[in-house]
Amino acid sequence: MKIKSLKSLLAPQKGIALLLVLWVLTILMVIVLSFSFMARTETHSTLSFKEGIEKKFIAEAGLERGIMELFYRSVYKNQTLIIEGSEVWKIDGTSYSAPIGDGRYTVSVMDESGKVDINTASDILLKNLLINVGIQGEEVDTIVDSIMDWRDPDDFHRLHGAESDYYMSLPNPYSAKNANFDTLEELLLVKGMTSEILYGAASGGEKRGIINFLTVNSKTNKININAAPKEVLMAIPGMTPEIADIIIEYRETKEIVNMVNMQEIGIPGETYTLMTPYITIIGTNTFTLESVGYKGSKKGGYAVRATVNIAGNNEYTYLYYKSPASINSGSKPSN
Repeated sequence: MKIKSLKSLLAPQKGIALLLVLWVLTILMVIVLSFSFMARTETHSTLSFKEGIEKKFIAEAGLERGIMELFYRSVYKNQTLIIEGSEVWKIDGTSYSAPIGDGRYTVSVMDESGKVDINTASDILLKNLLINVGIQGEEVDTIVDSIMDWRDPDDFHRLHGAESDYYMSLPNPYSAKNANFDTLEELLLVKGMTSEILYGAASGGEKRGIINFLTVNSKTNKININAAPKEVLMAIPGMTPEIADIIIEYRETKEIVNMVNMQEIGIPGETYTLMTPYITIIGTNTFTLESVGYKGSKKGGYAVRATVNIAGNNEYTYLYYKSPASINSGSKPSN
């Protein structure tokens, strides 16, 4: 009877011990799986970080290649005999691509004179540019008048513009600058301007922002027709899509070296007269370069954007640098 009673007492304890063992095993398995998941996550993060750094360096290499090509261009842009492979790069945003190691980069160069300078441009150029990118009605007048008010030295606002009295009434008040813009991002402080207008649509990648067509570095109120993209060409009074296409097609093989070329390539006299106050063929020494680095066959790349001033003696100065940058280029690649 005593032995039977002892067995009956030990049976529940064995069941409890078994449950404890199972719980311990379960906890250990969870810990092991957690460590395994963490190790896998860290591994993927490290690989992703490594790949991102590699893409960045590739993009930087493309940037340096673009700067080198600018020095080459300054020496050989007027060469009469062009040997295949020694052509100078275009400065109208044309994309160039080259392999490097197991990656590749795509880089484009644009002369700042091919953009609209918000510190010097007339209101008609600004207005036409906004209309061309899809801004309509009173919104256009508000943005243009407010840009003009922001940069002028007085406190008298235009019909649709704004001065300090408007900005000081905002929830986060500030004064109108009444001086030139230092950066394009400063436009976000101007009445009527939005991030979508400045940078483009956040999704889809189809609508380009006006930041791609503006500058604070050209120091001229005219547009260099040898460098301007179609959107900027279309902002010039008298310009039509057909004439813009003629200009772009002409400069695929050579640059417009004098205003006589304008009529030689088929620009009507009356149209040329309308365009003359707003156009030039003179470039600057300041360029914006956009470079994207790719690794292997992957489509996603790392982009950098820089504005440089090219000086003599193979020297240059960075005026602007952004990494990573959001690049939505509408330029076609060069063969």
